[in-house]
Amino acid sequence: MKEIRYSAKIEKAPFTFIELKKVSALALQGFSHAEIKEKAVRDNIFQATTDERKKELARMVLKRMKALDEYLLQQLVYGSVETGKLIVVYAIMKTDRLFFEFMNEVFKEKLIIRDYTLADKDFHIFFARKKEQSEQLAAWREYTFYKVKQVYIRVLFEAGLIKNKKSREIVKPLLEQSLIDNWLSRGDGMIVNILLGLN
Repeated sequence: MKEIRYSAKIEKAPFTFIELKKVSALALQGFSHAEIKEKAVRDNIFQATTDERKKELARMVLKRMKALDEYLLQQLVYGSVETGKLIVVYAIMKTDRLFFEFMNEVFKEKLIIRDYTLADKDFHIFFARKKEQSEQLAAWREYTFYKVKQVYIRVLFEAGLIKNKKSREIVKPLLEQSLIDNWLSRGDGMIVNILLGLN
């Protein structure tokens, strides 16, 4: 993850389950990335209000789709909703360094120590640590961290990884064995460990 710069762009495209499913279906039908981007603007497949928003969503969603192989695209489009949502979380972790680090340093640790509540202090401690480690993050405004925190909560809730946005009780996901095997074969054992709470 170190080669990826930190970004707060997750604000612009939080969970994108439906959007990622749409572009994955188009990719499986043989559409190229350029054709999907064009379709996003021309046919407004994301139902965005402006051309700029259509392009922005297309960029973000296609970036996430690039992190998926044929098997994951198939599972996202034709598999269970639960598995599809976990594939979206996987795609976000593969393309968003700060979210990956949050999942690895906070979510996984919570599962390991069996403390199944995500408290405000968990976010504050995580962001404070990151600001100490990174000049880039130290330059972010407090409001940016506030927005990122809200988005993380929303992503986890929509993915079924927390029960609700207020109590934020963590739900350990059920990963299909074929999904685990795929991620391990792709060198993503760390993501398996994060979601299952393994060291």
